[in-house]
Amino acid sequence: MSTIRNIALATTAPLVLAAAGVTHPHGLSRSTATHWTHLHIALLPIFPLLAVGLLVPLWHRPRPDLAGFATATAWTGAFLYAAFYTGLDAVAGIAAGTAVEHSPRTANLGPIKHPLYDIGEALGQVGAYALIGAVAATAVALFPKHGARVVPGTLVLLAAGWSFIDSHIFWPRGVWTMLGFALGFALLAVGTSRSEPGTRGV
Repeated sequence: MSTIRNIALATTAPLVLAAAGVTHPHGLSRSTATHWTHLHIALLPIFPLLAVGLLVPLWHRPRPDLAGFATATAWTGAFLYAAFYTGLDAVAGIAAGTAVEHSPRTANLGPIKHPLYDIGEALGQVGAYALIGAVAATAVALFPKHGARVVPGTLVLLAAGWSFIDSHIFWPRGVWTMLGFALGFALLAVGTSRSEPGTRGV
């Protein structure tokens, strides 16, 4: 695939998430519950696609060597991210929003939403750490073939991944985190667009 196509594939999800983050309510209340719920329903298929930015440069069959092992590790991390972060979206997003929206007017919202927040946050942190691990494994897998060209993108992605642990997509930091992912994925796509001299065909 061409470099431009790879960049488009890798950056679409984080850019969509960044745009969604601009409109994401800063808190869940009765007045924001409907928007909160509908937004998380819309994003349910988008959050897992964040990992596509790592899968694009790893789109080949792993070989029985260190790079191949790192590729399989990155795939595993991407899968764990997609599974567990979807859990956060479903529990702290859709379930919490629905529970608050349909709660009695006189009910205290804290006991309704905070247990869902807690389990959702735990799931989301597993997913975010898995994504950081997948970024590191991707760098290990790509470095033998592409060398230092993968370093800029990797550093940006590690920084974005660390921010992602507790920023979600909330404005402003969450939005900047998603833009960081888009930049890191783009740099990685450019850095892997061709092989180092003498490594063509490896």
